[in-house]
Amino acid sequence: MAAVAAVALAVLFAGGAVTVASADRDEAPATPVSSSADAGFARDMAVHHQQAVEMSFIVRDRTKDEAVRRLAYDIANTQANQRGMMFGWLDLWGLPKNESGVAPMAWMGMGDMGDMGDTDGALMPGMATNAQLDELRRASGRDAEVLYLKLMTAHHRGGVHMAEGCVQKCTVDIERKLAQGMVDAQKSEIALMADMLKERGA
Repeated sequence: MAAVAAVALAVLFAGGAVTVASADRDEAPATPVSSSADAGFARDMAVHHQQAVEMSFIVRDRTKDEAVRRLAYDIANTQANQRGMMFGWLDLWGLPKNESGVAPMAWMGMGDMGDMGDTDGALMPGMATNAQLDELRRASGRDAEVLYLKLMTAHHRGGVHMAEGCVQKCTVDIERKLAQGMVDAQKSEIALMADMLKERGA
């Protein structure tokens, strides 16, 4: 009888575990759809980040100033890693990294940005134009440092705006936490770059 009772208890506990596991699955958030803020932010911020990485590599070749080179290195590494995370989430969700026919920032209710006309490569707020990138490639020394700091300050402000949108609209906790981390880090770097510009008389 003791053995029968033990088996019965084991079955009971197993059934309870299955019920709890099932309940956990039921409460888990659904995979984001392609039109969600989660997917839109991941796509748009990945593009936004790529330009920051590009500008940072450009300025590292155009100046020998260690403070600017160190900042550029930190920004390039951080944003390249975050970009990889966002692309990884899109892969995990089974969603495309590019959504044809969807304007940048549509997930924020700013889908009319595509009607702004010729933006010369500046697809989203804060992004540098192709002409500005060419100017950075031609500059050197202090001129390159000042231009980079100004362009990256504008870039960060646009990025903060986007990240704050995700904090409000995204539903995936880990993505919202990343977005809040971007807000905090980029606001800190904006303050740092303001000091660096003052040091260079700009």
